[in-house]
Amino acid sequence: MKKIIITGYCCLLLTAAIAQPQFIAKGKIEFEKRVNLHKILDMDDDGTWKEMMKRSMPPVNVSYFDLLFDESKTLYKPGREIVVTQKVPEWMNGPATDNIVFTNLAEKTFSSQKTVFESTFNVSDTIRKLDWKITQDTRTIAGFECRKATAILMDSVFVFAFYTDQIVTHGGPESFQGLPGMILGIAIPRLHATWFATKLELAEIKENILVAPKKGKKTTVSDLHQTLKEVMKNWGRRRDQNMWQVFI
Repeated sequence: MKKIIITGYCCLLLTAAIAQPQFIAKGKIEFEKRVNLHKILDMDDDGTWKEMMKRSMPPVNVSYFDLLFDESKTLYKPGREIVVTQKVPEWMNGPATDNIVFTNLAEKTFSSQKTVFESTFNVSDTIRKLDWKITQDTRTIAGFECRKATAILMDSVFVFAFYTDQIVTHGGPESFQGLPGMILGIAIPRLHATWFATKLELAEIKENILVAPKKGKKTTVSDLHQTLKEVMKNWGRRRDQNMWQVFI
């Protein structure tokens, strides 16, 4: 009888342990980025040219990025390549196709390598602070239940994010961070773009991997913003679209 009681007690402890949420502090997350190219073309007024371009390219451009992370640092960089049947013109790719972003959450700083109009910049600054509004809405992403939050970027660009507190690092794709857990989904309607996690790999991330990118002309967010404003001052709608992509 005593053995039965002990066995039953051990089973209860094991069940309780399994039922506890598993909090994750290190690993690699793959993000699928999707950009609706046809929606971007719809911003232009020339109907004939627009419809011709739509026939020559896929409606959605898909690419993959990896986010490596530990408790206090993240590194976002291009991931696996995929075979495409219709090539996207380079001018439609936008300036955020090969971003590398290192974030030091403990020191509240970031360093990003960005290619903009055939020039490479190395942007170092303090991390961006967004006024996130957390909602009660939830969505399952890559097997994690995520809560929805909203914010406004650059005064007018709405951002919808989905985060999980089961991953304790307060990071996310691109330069997004600042929620009480890892951001596994981002949607920006004005850019017709989304970033959603496809999978998490539990892995020991070595310290020498989580380092800032080295290439590019060194600058800050405000200096780069001023430079691009001058370069694109006569670009109309395209100016705003490109500026938003640079500073996501």
